[in-house]
Amino acid sequence: MMKNVAINAAMLMASIALVTAAASLGGIFGTGDWYRTLVKPSFNPPNWIFGPVWSTLYLAMAVAAWLIWRQRGAHAVGLPLGLYAVQLALNAAWTAIFFGAHQMGWAFAEIVLLDTLILASAITFWPVSRIASVLMMPYFAWVSFASLLNFTLWRLNL
Repeated sequence: MMKNVAINAAMLMASIALVTAAASLGGIFGTGDWYRTLVKPSFNPPNWIFGPVWSTLYLAMAVAAWLIWRQRGAHAVGLPLGLYAVQLALNAAWTAIFFGAHQMGWAFAEIVLLDTLILASAITFWPVSRIASVLMMPYFAWVSFASLLNFTLWRLNL
């Protein structure tokens, strides 16, 4: 029993560490002076909101993945966790494309794919863990909003 608790705790910490690594990789680029000079739409959130929102979303994502991993004996979880891994990589890549390379058009194409994979992850999580699936929905909503923001920034700053 204690062994299972220790393994579960270690895997939760590993899930959080993986999400933190992806966030940190994306965070290397930061917003920088370039972003400050862009023409922004009226619905652009203030910069201070991104940190708390992303921290909350990343924690929810990590817990969702951990909940799926815990069900490995009861259900096939290869596809759900595979989709999750790909969307996490795309999450980190978007920051490099948008903030690092300043390629808003390519970033928009990438974030549409990211949003699709987040939704696919949530859908494949549902039969394994409804809680995990629901934990992915705020992330999906935020990235959907970010997709609109990305597109609008791109069009305003051609």
